[in-house]
Amino acid sequence: MRANLTHASGRIRFRLVLALMVLLSGSAHAQRSSSSNPFEGFAGVWSGSGTIALSNGRTERLRCEAVYAAASADISLRQNLSCRSDSYIFELRIDVDYEGGRISGRWSETSRNLVGRIAGQARDRRIEAVAEGPGFSARIEMSTSGRRQVVGIRSQGTELSRIAVELTRIR
Repeated sequence: MRANLTHASGRIRFRLVLALMVLLSGSAHAQRSSSSNPFEGFAGVWSGSGTIALSNGRTERLRCEAVYAAASADISLRQNLSCRSDSYIFELRIDVDYEGGRISGRWSETSRNLVGRIAGQARDRRIEAVAEGPGFSARIEMSTSGRRQVVGIRSQGTELSRIAVELTRIR
């Protein structure tokens, strides 16, 4: 009887150690992938809708498409976000590089011929940044979870007050 108990407790200990090793290796992989690939999950073609709030108080529905391309071992990201409403067109291009938790790069809004710099943070499939240019500043937040992405842009002192868009990966 004692031999059976010793054998059973040995199997339980082995299973506990095995389960702990699996949990720890999964956690280490998650930490490694989030720190080494901050743009994981962004690459692809996305489509969706949202709203734009203008400084005059008017709000309109938007239809949007975004194309993301990651390059240079996933330390560079290019975004092309195109949104249209009944009376508004918004064409945002962002090129950023990642280093040590920080992103920096350039942005342009082609329908209005605006350009500037963007800087912020990228972590765990989330980007938080500030885009600045002559007479313009906006907070940009993007996050991805599976096939769903949320993009938010807030600005003060311009005709654009807020953009909120939900996208779904189509390719």
